[in-house]
Amino acid sequence: MTLNAVPAQADDGKGAVRPGARVDAALSPDRAAKPRVAASAAATAELAAIQARIARYAKASKGKYSFGSYIDSSTGRIVVDTNAPDAVLASLTNVSGAALAAREAAGTIKVNRTAIRDSFNRRDDSTPFYGGGGIYSGGGICSSGYAVRNGAGTVFMTTAGHCFATGATVLTESGARVYGTVSNRHLPTVTGESYDAELIGGSSYAGRIFTGGVVSSTSTRVVAAGTAYVGYNAYCKSGRTTGETCGHTATSINAQVCTATGCKSPVIAFTGGVLPQGGDSGSPFYAKDGSGNAWIRGNVIASGGGTGYAEPYTVISSRMGVSIVTS
Repeated sequence: MTLNAVPAQADDGKGAVRPGARVDAALSPDRAAKPRVAASAAATAELAAIQARIARYAKASKGKYSFGSYIDSSTGRIVVDTNAPDAVLASLTNVSGAALAAREAAGTIKVNRTAIRDSFNRRDDSTPFYGGGGIYSGGGICSSGYAVRNGAGTVFMTTAGHCFATGATVLTESGARVYGTVSNRHLPTVTGESYDAELIGGSSYAGRIFTGGVVSSTSTRVVAAGTAYVGYNAYCKSGRTTGETCGHTATSINAQVCTATGCKSPVIAFTGGVLPQGGDSGSPFYAKDGSGNAWIRGNVIASGGGTGYAEPYTVISSRMGVSIVTS
């Protein structure tokens, strides 16, 4: 079968969803909660001033440092979580020209030295995007592959060419973020070429791929890319439907696979382990070294009859004029 996009929501056998009865908002379980210490007007005003400075600085510095700021409801104190150096923090919390009450409020600021990162996982990725994540467009889902760079230095993410149309806007599977726009689509039934690949560009993409389960946030470095080797029995693939699975054996690197989207060759044929399923299209196919780093060999494009098929990295690299992005 061709592992083209699958519906965003699978049929789980549930009946039709019907509107429920209206409920009284006063019955909400969290409605009665109150802060232990009420924030003073001075602290509230000073926090607003500090947050405005932080927002201006963060925009101008393009996110060089991370910041979290709020009033702790258990103490009434302003809290700033940041990895910014002292000089930067001092400039953002300077209240020398403020009223006495504001200066007193700022004097009680608690600083926690820490970096803050976006929450993400394979199906709800954030920039810079990793390979092996769920990507969505036009009612269908596929998996991202690995980051590549063209001759001009622009970085893209690969996926299968049968996933999305040229010019399509691709989102993360959760729909929370724009992943990029499709270009360089190659597919027998579209361009007449015998390979199955496309690029997604316009955002930030890293030389890393997701590992672990289908909602994992763990990842590994991409350190190299090249040809697969027949007989190697520990290849892995990492997609949004089946997660990371290993124990695949490459049985050929000169196979042909013909599906509804045409005949592709040469491709990698592999057997063993948990084979790809719908939605895994585009996911990276790779070997892992002793440190767990990924050596890219291709992108998963099809599966059936106990055999999986991957578009070789060597084909994509030579025909598209791109090279692997490592980390």
